[in-house]
Amino acid sequence: MQVTVTYKKAQVLQALRYHFISKREIKFMIILVNVFTSVAAILFYYKKVTPLAFLISFVLWVVLMLAFWRWLPSAIYKKSVTFRDSFQVSLEENHFFIENPKGSKSWAWREFSEMIETPNFFHLYFNPRSFFLLPKDAFGDSDRIHAARTFLKNKIGKAKL
Repeated sequence: MQVTVTYKKAQVLQALRYHFISKREIKFMIILVNVFTSVAAILFYYKKVTPLAFLISFVLWVVLMLAFWRWLPSAIYKKSVTFRDSFQVSLEENHFFIENPKGSKSWAWREFSEMIETPNFFHLYFNPRSFFLLPKDAFGDSDRIHAARTFLKNKIGKAKL
């Protein structure tokens, strides 16, 4: 199966958000800061803490949310030339192959550790921090997307939805 891949900025940013939010340590940090801010709000309401303590916890919450929702995805998008490039992707029996005028690269399917599907992408992970985003819209219609999903699940061991 061969497709031409181009990326849409809004979709890539959303996919990067999914990536960050899916990480256990980030989920834990967000939950912890949310609980801390909620407790600070309750204590502030009952006048057990000063307005400064509540303000600091709220600012921490806002900065954390902005970091994971805006700044990190934007920074990664700006750094990565891949998202502004166009290339051919071939899903072959033994390899995942990409090619553009600048060069080509292939990976054996065993090099991928897992596949996660989000609304617009298949996230093909090499390890917990390194992955390739394969846009679903490159496949065109829903039948080809379903065929790609089935193929990727069969080739990559720990497929998740």
